[in-house]
Amino acid sequence: MNNKIVYTPGPTNVRENVRLARGMKTTNPDVDNDFVEFYKKTCEKIGDIIGTQNDVYILSGEGILGLEAACATLTESGDRVLVIDNGIFGRGFEDFVSMYGGEAILFSEDYTKDIDIESLETFLENDSDFKYATIVHCDTPTGVLNDLSKICPLLKKYNILTVVDSVAAMVGEKLEVDKWQVDIALGGSQKAISAPAGLTIVSISEDAQLAFKNRKTKVTGFYCNLGIWENYYQDKWFPYTMPISDIMGLNRAIDNIIEEGIENAINRHKRIATATRNAFVDYGLELFLENGYSSTVTAVKIPESIGALNLIKYAYDVYNTVLSTSLGEYSNSILRVGHMGENARVKDLVGILNTIDMSMVNLGFNRDKSLVDLFNKYYSLYCKEDVENEHYNRIQFQV
Repeated sequence: MNNKIVYTPGPTNVRENVRLARGMKTTNPDVDNDFVEFYKKTCEKIGDIIGTQNDVYILSGEGILGLEAACATLTESGDRVLVIDNGIFGRGFEDFVSMYGGEAILFSEDYTKDIDIESLETFLENDSDFKYATIVHCDTPTGVLNDLSKICPLLKKYNILTVVDSVAAMVGEKLEVDKWQVDIALGGSQKAISAPAGLTIVSISEDAQLAFKNRKTKVTGFYCNLGIWENYYQDKWFPYTMPISDIMGLNRAIDNIIEEGIENAINRHKRIATATRNAFVDYGLELFLENGYSSTVTAVKIPESIGALNLIKYAYDVYNTVLSTSLGEYSNSILRVGHMGENARVKDLVGILNTIDMSMVNLGFNRDKSLVDLFNKYYSLYCKEDVENEHYNRIQFQV
């Protein structure tokens, strides 16, 4: 199992210093105040990276915990909630809202595009009676990226709280929580942060905290109640025993990002994503998206004659490589390349692209160009110092 090459849209590769940090001797997180200070400092570092002075917490549970907890803590019976839906995970919020007694109203758009801001504003002009709205920053099954800098302020104009799933985007895409007026921002340890799976990151605004306190009924459940965290630091007492080794690993992963510089990390993701997409198009494949490309996931259509599921099975059987297709109706039509976190490194990606190339050819795909050569050509083009940022922002994908 240790010899497998794993390249998926999370969990991502974990750097050795993160693994070593998880193996360090630990204390008792329930009673040692030094750990409380360590936890708080880790949360503050995350807050700096995502641009917020709001309270930040680390929860013991994979990123889905945060999505459910946000809905559980905000939703009361009969609350109308706007579910912004242009992807599988975007629509998935409907289940959490309904589960806790809310009425989910879908604003649905084409899954091949990011949310159209003018269409959303027109919708809100006719109906804005919502307690909160849910938005996915990057919808992992297709890699579509939504513009939070426009969506969240628009919703705030109508006094609608915002719950943002940034699990697949956080630190791979720019996220400015306070500037963009995000009330609850949710992340996960296993995506672009590149720590082991098992932790949720959540930031909570004062408006969201006030909504928790103004509930007419108690939150259903305990573990999914974000309100239980409010006084942990003042009381020096956690709601439950914290997974200290996981948090020590997360802290090291956050330090890795800080040492690189968050802007550098975001630009690294963008360069690699842009080169990857252009390489696939020149190779003769079609991208799933028409616009709204995220820098953390590329979704590529695989010809029906080959099949995405057959492709990843071949890569697994022949090259001992774990790749991912998409979910639901796209499971056999889309290959997902998760160039996020430690996966967004040229040395790793070129090997994966070579495996995809060889697998495609051996399964009957006719091509006259090497996928790796194409990637190297575009990556070199976009890595010209000084001018690179302006240049790759002007690139138009040939779809």
